[in-house]
Amino acid sequence: MAEVYLRRLTRWQAEQQREAVADVYVMAYHGAAGAEYRDRTKFLRRFEQDVRHDGFDMVVADAPGLAGCAYGHRLERDGAWWADFPVEVTPQTEELTASGRVFALTELMVLPEHRRRGVATRLADLLLSRLAQDLVVAGVDRDRASAGVPELLRSWGWKELPTVRPTVKTSGRQVWARSPVR
Repeated sequence: MAEVYLRRLTRWQAEQQREAVADVYVMAYHGAAGAEYRDRTKFLRRFEQDVRHDGFDMVVADAPGLAGCAYGHRLERDGAWWADFPVEVTPQTEELTASGRVFALTELMVLPEHRRRGVATRLADLLLSRLAQDLVVAGVDRDRASAGVPELLRSWGWKELPTVRPTVKTSGRQVWARSPVR
């Protein structure tokens, strides 16, 4: 199998690569049969919004062709990002958010043929390596939780944030957090 090379993209480069990134999204997540167009369209809308955030950062894996990517952005200082999740919010989390020191890992995806080769770990490490943020958070869809994502995050030192309203219908996501690699 071909060697996988990582590189960081600027915001402009990320926007130029959006179609290839959307292709990776569809292939990486294998939505319901016939739903690829809808899934791709929804992803492209989210990606367009994510790229516009302050502190947007993106890393891609090439092997040749796009094999995966990871990206995220700094969370808004005035926003309560946890409002859509039933998670326990500490005063420290509120303070970190207000001071602009929380980074959201928005997406981490690797094509199936490149999985279990350390590509996801390398992508996450490179993306988080130059962060000055004190807290990194990621939402994981509960349907992906059965695919081993929680175990992977735990192996990377992430912790699931405790819930305060477990019976409330949420966005169907678990929230994980960790301090960035320094």
